[in-house]
Amino acid sequence: MTNTEKNSYLTDVGNSGSVDYEETPDDFLEKRQLKKGTAGWILLAGLGVSYVISGDFAGWNFGLAQGGFGGMFIATLMMATMYTLMVFGLAELSSSIPTAGGGYGFARRAMGPLGGFLTGTAILLEYAIAPAAIAIFIGGYVSELFGFSGPLVYAAFYAIFIGIHIWGAGEALKIMLVITAVAATALLAFIVGMIPYFELSNLLDIPVNETVAGASAFLPEGYFGIWAAIPFAMWLFLAVEGVPLAAEETKNPGRDLPKGLITAMVILLVLGGLILFLAPGGSSANLMKDHAAPLVGALQHVYGESSSLAMFVNLVGLAGLVASFFSIIFAYSRQVFALSRAGYLPQWLSLTGKRKVPTLALIVPGVIGFLLSLTGEGDLMITMAVFGATISYAMMMLSHIILRIKEPDMHRPYRTPGGVITTGIAFILSIIAFASTFLVSLEAAMWSAVFYVIMLAYFVFYSRHHLVHNAPEEEFAAIAQAESSLK
Repeated sequence: MTNTEKNSYLTDVGNSGSVDYEETPDDFLEKRQLKKGTAGWILLAGLGVSYVISGDFAGWNFGLAQGGFGGMFIATLMMATMYTLMVFGLAELSSSIPTAGGGYGFARRAMGPLGGFLTGTAILLEYAIAPAAIAIFIGGYVSELFGFSGPLVYAAFYAIFIGIHIWGAGEALKIMLVITAVAATALLAFIVGMIPYFELSNLLDIPVNETVAGASAFLPEGYFGIWAAIPFAMWLFLAVEGVPLAAEETKNPGRDLPKGLITAMVILLVLGGLILFLAPGGSSANLMKDHAAPLVGALQHVYGESSSLAMFVNLVGLAGLVASFFSIIFAYSRQVFALSRAGYLPQWLSLTGKRKVPTLALIVPGVIGFLLSLTGEGDLMITMAVFGATISYAMMMLSHIILRIKEPDMHRPYRTPGGVITTGIAFILSIIAFASTFLVSLEAAMWSAVFYVIMLAYFVFYSRHHLVHNAPEEEFAAIAQAESSLK
């Protein structure tokens, strides 16, 4: 299909009713280019771990308050299963549709413009909110170290790390890999330090709520606590799905994306499991359930307030929070870039300069995230991020199932083990996780829903009439439709 035929076909599709494509300048895409060949599978695996590693340092422990150790343990098993199966599905999708849009691109091809926009918006909600929560947790660790925290700390971290990303993608990803390695060192030091003090009884010392069904030492908040702990169990894995957002900056997407995704998930499963058992098991689940810096608190409980190991993990462990903060800034910028380049968001957000970096896509969501961090409500931010994430998970897994049925002959450099059964199970678990956000915090779920409604209104009344036909995600979908019509 020639460019002229392709453009004509896209225009016809756009004018058929649901969306309209507008003419763009000849240099439109030239001004919206990312740096190619920046990342191999090792950098991608590091990116996947760095997205999530802050969840090992803080945030997960709020699940102990919701469900006790038993509730958190069962919730973590469920979410570990969901993420593992989902990663297999995303490995196939990302190798087949390697664009910066990630999940938006997958859903766009499977379910059309509205499906793509709904998925991209959910991912954007997750990645715009998550840095705000991490900034709050960074403040907690800074407070433990230096005795101060607050807006100036949040602002400084946003400014410094957005600045590094503006410097260049290759430089940013390499710095991220180093920071992640440093953070992993802190986790290993914590694990080694806590193993000798592990006692099963420490996991079960949260007071039992006798008024709820199924309450016991293992499930102090009863069966309901399992549901309520799900958003915090997700914090041990949340955002690993962001690896495909680096597709256009990857050397060999068909090989490197699946390998990087799966390697990252294996590492996260091991680290998450060890932290979940050793932090409360070596100190006290009751102490951990609402601690701002749980790993530091656990070490201080065992070794004393001024112990050198606690100081080391506090100081070096700050790198874990920084790694996730740093890498999720990368993720939200690429999602904004892709949606903007295709016209779903204002097109000026996707402009790139000489360094091939989407500067405004880094700055604008960063300002919004900083303002949200001023609330100081880290657990609220987690629930809002989970709200968006679970919607995107369901949509991406549904996209895998639809494409397996609708396009069985699509080129797939990697194929998901178990096929649609694997992604079907992940889909069901994502719906369960979505429902849990309403149980934990109706306020967070409702604020997230308001954001979603505003974005949907923007699409319905404006952006669907101003899409860009030659954006990669739109071309992938249109060419697939054209080939299907010729069969």
